[in-house]
Amino acid sequence: MKTLIAAILVCFSASAQIPKVDFEKQKAEILDRYRSLIQLDTQSPPGNETRAVEYLKKLLEAEVIPVQVFAMDPNRANLVARLKGNGSKKPLLILAHTDVVPVQREKWPVDPFGAVMKDGYVWGRGSVDDKPVLTATLMSFLLLKRTGAVLDRDVIFFAESGEEADTKGVGINYMVAEHFKEIDAEFAITEGGGAILENGNVVSVNIGTAEKLPARVRLVSNGTSGHGSVPRLDNALIHLGAAVQKVGTWEPPMKLNDTTRTYFEKLAGMSSPEKAARYKGLLNPATTQASQQYLRENEPGRYSMLRTSVVPTMMKAGVGLNVIPSEAEATLDIRAVPGEDIPAFYAEMKKVINDPAVKIEPLPMMRPPSPASPLTNDAYRTLERVAKRLYPTATVLPSMSTGASDMAQLRAKGIPSYGIGPASLESDRINYGAHSDVERLWEPSIYRFVEFTWNAVAELAVHQ
Repeated sequence: MKTLIAAILVCFSASAQIPKVDFEKQKAEILDRYRSLIQLDTQSPPGNETRAVEYLKKLLEAEVIPVQVFAMDPNRANLVARLKGNGSKKPLLILAHTDVVPVQREKWPVDPFGAVMKDGYVWGRGSVDDKPVLTATLMSFLLLKRTGAVLDRDVIFFAESGEEADTKGVGINYMVAEHFKEIDAEFAITEGGGAILENGNVVSVNIGTAEKLPARVRLVSNGTSGHGSVPRLDNALIHLGAAVQKVGTWEPPMKLNDTTRTYFEKLAGMSSPEKAARYKGLLNPATTQASQQYLRENEPGRYSMLRTSVVPTMMKAGVGLNVIPSEAEATLDIRAVPGEDIPAFYAEMKKVINDPAVKIEPLPMMRPPSPASPLTNDAYRTLERVAKRLYPTATVLPSMSTGASDMAQLRAKGIPSYGIGPASLESDRINYGAHSDVERLWEPSIYRFVEFTWNAVAELAVHQ
């Protein structure tokens, strides 16, 4: 009995090291910070992220937290702040980007930078991408300071510029190249995940653990120019059109990794019997082709997770109705799965095209190849544990983004990075999500998301 009591006291003492936070009392500040950040117009281009840095700097310095500002462009600054730990563990990096994609004001029913509260939602550009994560990491960072939490590791708060349209390296590329020691960490937590709501309950929580690599190319075909009244076998448009058709319907081999294999296994466990059979069928040689074809036709987002994808997006040729052009080009948006041998993939694509009149010209890569982050370390296990505790009706899914984020640069530097995000309806993700004409987030989601982020950060960093 004494041994049992001692064990209980030890467990109680350890859990008591994480400060308790009354999140009901935090709601007013959470909403104020969230709306204030949305109200800052940081469209990229041109960015003007220094507006957000000035807002954050004032908040942090009011809490007596030292702040560093790094800027290649004075209008596009990055902010880094650090809470010191005892050094027994390497730092934890929590980050979010401050820029947002441009708006078409005529598409908005409200002021896109008004953070208008309407119909239970907060409306505004950045309300989904990425100011919920900026708010959640900011509030978690402030709460660590306010509660006097004793930290086993430094916690680094990083508000970065230029994630949406970083062509000059003002954000993560600049920081990795010039100031990496300021953000170097054992783990990183940022955007790239989220949760799905159905009938008021969270049914799944996605934790981003991998992403595809943009590896775009241009196809260029050359032929003899001439009068449009005279057909020519070397017409550049004919050769280009045939090449685009071939690569557009090409199905490169399926390449699952730990993230996507686990994703489909767990997805099957939460799905209807019919859907579960399809997801399980991906791993069965006898049924994999039928399952893949179903996803290709009905769930293209999940189909893209199976393989490196090739999508024609742009074509350019010709100067007149009656002129055969001497050159035609098409752009392919290639998204490679982690570990893809890019030169070998291009070589295989050349075989698929099988036309010496068509050249493949790789375009510059904006992000480095990066490995998937493990599902077995403290960071992932903590995020998974906290998600199960705060969203008890949900299945936790590791996910691979078919898009791209600044986690690529961190993973390439050896920092396992994990994406998180607030809960939303599937229909909202489609119609009002990241990069949509209009963005909005269900107001209760931001509160729960901040609580989720706090718990994950605290359990990873606070001494226990």
